[in-house]
Amino acid sequence: MAAVLAPRPEPAAPIAATLARFAAGTAPDAIPAAVRARARHLMLDAIGIGFASTTFDFAGAALAGAHALGGAGDSIVLGMGARLPLRDAVMMNGVLLHGLDYDDTHVPGVIHATVSLLPTVLGQGAARGRSGAEVLSAYIVGAEAATRVATAARGGFHKLGFHPTGLVGAFGCALAAGRLAGLTVDQLVMAQGIALSLAGGSLEFLEDGAWTKRLHPGWAGVAGITAATLAAHGFTGPAAAYEGRYGLFALHLDGGAAAAELPAATAGLGRDWEIHNIAVKPFPLCHLTHGCADAAIALHRAGVDPARIARVTALVPAETVQVVCEPVANKRRPQNDYDARFSIPFIVASGLIAGRVGLAELEAERLADPAVLALADRVEYRVDPAAEFPRYYSGEVIVELDDGRVLRHREHVNRGAAERPITEDEIVAKFIDNATLAIPHARALAVRDAVLGLDDVADVNTLARLLA
Repeated sequence: MAAVLAPRPEPAAPIAATLARFAAGTAPDAIPAAVRARARHLMLDAIGIGFASTTFDFAGAALAGAHALGGAGDSIVLGMGARLPLRDAVMMNGVLLHGLDYDDTHVPGVIHATVSLLPTVLGQGAARGRSGAEVLSAYIVGAEAATRVATAARGGFHKLGFHPTGLVGAFGCALAAGRLAGLTVDQLVMAQGIALSLAGGSLEFLEDGAWTKRLHPGWAGVAGITAATLAAHGFTGPAAAYEGRYGLFALHLDGGAAAAELPAATAGLGRDWEIHNIAVKPFPLCHLTHGCADAAIALHRAGVDPARIARVTALVPAETVQVVCEPVANKRRPQNDYDARFSIPFIVASGLIAGRVGLAELEAERLADPAVLALADRVEYRVDPAAEFPRYYSGEVIVELDDGRVLRHREHVNRGAAERPITEDEIVAKFIDNATLAIPHARALAVRDAVLGLDDVADVNTLARLLA
C-alpha cells in the first residue's frame, strides 16, 4: 500500500510582511473609538512631559547640538520656539518627550512606544500636510507593531544591554512614517529591512547616569523616517528583518531567534489592541521601580519612622536587577537625577522619608541629602519569587525597625497597568501639571483641547504650530 503523507503545513508569513499589510491596510474607521481615544490621551501625556523637559539643562544642550548639525528648518521643536530640518526635529522632540523618564511604557514589551512614534508621526504628518485622523492612525498602527515585536523578545533585549525603545522603536517608526508617505506593502517590508541596519540603543547609561538614553526614541524616529524614505525610492532591505539568520532577534537575544516567541509579534493584529496595555506613569522614574516606590510611600503613610529603620529589603523581579539594583554601590550614590531614576535604594529611601518621589525629590540637593543617603545604605534587594514580570512590575518593601518589628507592603500590580489604570482625568491633570511648568495655563488648555480633538483636525500643522 502506498504511504499516505500528511500535507506539509504552510510556512508562516514573514513577520515584516504581516506587519506591512496591517500598517498599509488598516483604515481609520477600522480602529475602535476606544483605541483612538486612548491614543489621544497617551499623546497628551507625552506632550506635557515634553513641555516640562524644556526647563532642564539637557534640552538646551540637545537643541544646540541639533541646530549645529543641520541649522534651521521647517519642522517644529516642542515648546522651544525653534524649527529644524525634519529628522533633526524628530530627534530633538524625542529627547524632550523621553527626557524625564515620565513617559508611558508598554508593560509586556517593556518599551516606550509613544516617545518614538509621536515625534515621527507629528513631523512626517506636518511635512506632508496630513490630517489629524491620519496622524493618529499612523501612531496607532506603529504602536501596535512595535509593542508586539518587543513582547516577542520576552524581556530578552535588556539582558544583553539593548534598550527596546531605540532598538524596536525604529521598526514601528518605519511603518508609521511609511504609512503617512503612502508606501505600498512591499515598500513597507523593505523599510523594516532597512531599519534593521539603523536600529540601536545601549543601556550603558546605567553605569553613570549619562544622557544617552534620552536620544534613543528620537533616533528611532530618524531611523524610521530614513528607512521609509529610502524604501519609497526603490532602496531594498532584507525581507526577514525579525526572524532571519541575522535578523533582529538573532542578533539581540541570548539564544538568538529561538529565544523569541515569534507568534507574539503578529498575534491579534487588528483584533486585540495592545495600546490598552500601555501604562501611564505616576512617577518620573524607570517603570521597573514603581512597585517599590509605591510600597515605600505606603509605609511612610502608615507612620514608619525613618530614624528607627535598621534595615530595608526591596523585593524586585529577577529580570530588573541589573537595571535598577546593580552595581549596588553605584545605585546607593546616584550621580545625577537621571541616575537616581534607576536606583531602587535611592527611590525606596526617598519614599520612606518624604512620602513621595517626584521631580522635587530628584533635584541636586535631595541627591546629596545625608538622611536619604544614610537610609539608602541600609536598602538591600532580593529577587521576588512571586513576581509576574513582565506582566506586572511588582515590588515589595520590608522594613525592620530597631525594636525588632518587621513591617512590609507589597504592590503586586503596578499603578498604570491595565488592571490598575491611570484614568483619563488623571492623565489630563498630569498633563496640566507638567505643561504649566513651561507654558501658561491658558495655552496648556488650548493644547489639551487640540490633542483630544485630533481626529477633527484637517491639517496637523495646526497642532504643530500650537505646540511650537
